[in-house]
Amino acid sequence: MLPMRNTVLSLTASSSSSPPAASRLCTSAAACSHSESELFTKPKPALTVLPLICTNMADEMAKARVAKPGGDTIFGKIIRKEIPATLLHEDDLCIAFPDVSPQAPTHILVVPKKPIVQLSQAEDSDAALLGHLMLVAKKCAKEAGLTKGYRIVVNDGPDGGQSVYHIHIHVLGGRPLAWPPG
Repeated sequence: MLPMRNTVLSLTASSSSSPPAASRLCTSAAACSHSESELFTKPKPALTVLPLICTNMADEMAKARVAKPGGDTIFGKIIRKEIPATLLHEDDLCIAFPDVSPQAPTHILVVPKKPIVQLSQAEDSDAALLGHLMLVAKKCAKEAGLTKGYRIVVNDGPDGGQSVYHIHIHVLGGRPLAWPPG
C-alpha cells in the first residue's frame, strides 16, 4: 500500500474492466494531467478505489519555488464555487476542505475568503480573521476525531513551502508527526 502522503484517492464508479479517465496515474506534479475539476470533485459512490499519485512532498517544494504571488488562485475558484470541493466548514469568513495532496491521514485546509497573499503580508487589521481561522482549524480537528493531537501549519514564501499564494492553514493529524518538520 502506498503511503498516504504520496496518494490522492479517487473514488470512481466503474462497471467496465477498463479504468475510467480519472484513474490516470501521475508520478509527479509536473506530470500530473488531472484538471482542477477532476481533483476537487466530490467523490462519487465507488465500486473501485483507484490511487492517483499526483504529488509528493518534494514536488510540493518544487512547486513552491516556482509559485508567484498575484492573480487568481485555485482557492479563489473554490471559494466562488467555480471548482467543486467537499466543504467541511463554511461561514462568512472562511471555508475548510480536505487537501487533495494529503501529507497525513487527515489533512484539512482552512482558507479565508479574503485573499491575503501570505502571512508576512497580513495587516494588523487582519488579526480577528487570523484568530478565527485558528478556531475553525480547532473545530475541524475535533470534528475529524483528532483526539490524540494535530499540527497547524502556515507556509510563507518559497523557502517556507508556500505553493498557493492565498494564505491557508493546514491541519494535519491521524498519525504521530515527526519533529522537526521539513
